[in-house]
Amino acid sequence: MCMGRGGACCYIDLIRRRRCARKVKMKTIGLIGGMSWESSAEYYRLINQDMKQRLGGHHNARSVMVTVSFEQIKALQHAQRWDELGEAMRQAALQVQAAGADFVLLCTNTMHRVAPVLEAALDIPFLHIVDPTAQALRAAGIRRVALLGTAFTMEQDFYRGRMQDKHGIEVVVPDAADRALVHAIIYDELCHGIVRDASRDVYRRIIGGLQAQGVGGVILGCTEIALLIGQDDVALPVFDTTALHAQAAVGLALEGVVVAN
Repeated sequence: MCMGRGGACCYIDLIRRRRCARKVKMKTIGLIGGMSWESSAEYYRLINQDMKQRLGGHHNARSVMVTVSFEQIKALQHAQRWDELGEAMRQAALQVQAAGADFVLLCTNTMHRVAPVLEAALDIPFLHIVDPTAQALRAAGIRRVALLGTAFTMEQDFYRGRMQDKHGIEVVVPDAADRALVHAIIYDELCHGIVRDASRDVYRRIIGGLQAQGVGGVILGCTEIALLIGQDDVALPVFDTTALHAQAAVGLALEGVVVAN
């Protein structure tokens, strides 16, 4: 026990130690954005909102972001020039790494088509968008799920294959006509920040048809879809890849960090 003047010194030392304990050293989140900027802004909002909720005070995330030209990316996507897209994403990932990121997120579902290129190029971890969604599905006991996204995400194997092969979850997609509608609404409306009630009704109808096929939930497998559809809009459990990816990023950024009260 500290007594007299020494007691005052002990008290001051205790306060200093507590203040030091509250100093949070978190990892720096690296973000590759711009596909579209609408969803990139949502990533930034969700990550910082979650960080503040977890830590309180004036805390926010440490992050760096590199944005690309979506006009160029969109043209390459629709021309199926995936090698060039992979190189564009590789360069962006290396920029993020050079800026001091401790790990990297690619803020788009569709461009995970070239995720292996990034994983091979980086010296820091790459947080794949499928994995947090799969973990949430498994936690909810769902093994068969509907997927809405761009035509690339719904029709190619890079997303469904990882969900099935790595996590044991079966993925069901709409028929060809409905896939075309989902894709068009994403690129022609949501990527421009346009949200229409008529388009929401289209998505609701499509989700209802998938529900009739016995799925246990629906993945919003494009980072723009959450601008249009949320849990209040449909009966099936909704799994928003943007929110789940952002939440996982905050968890990884705070891994091992202890904040004293």
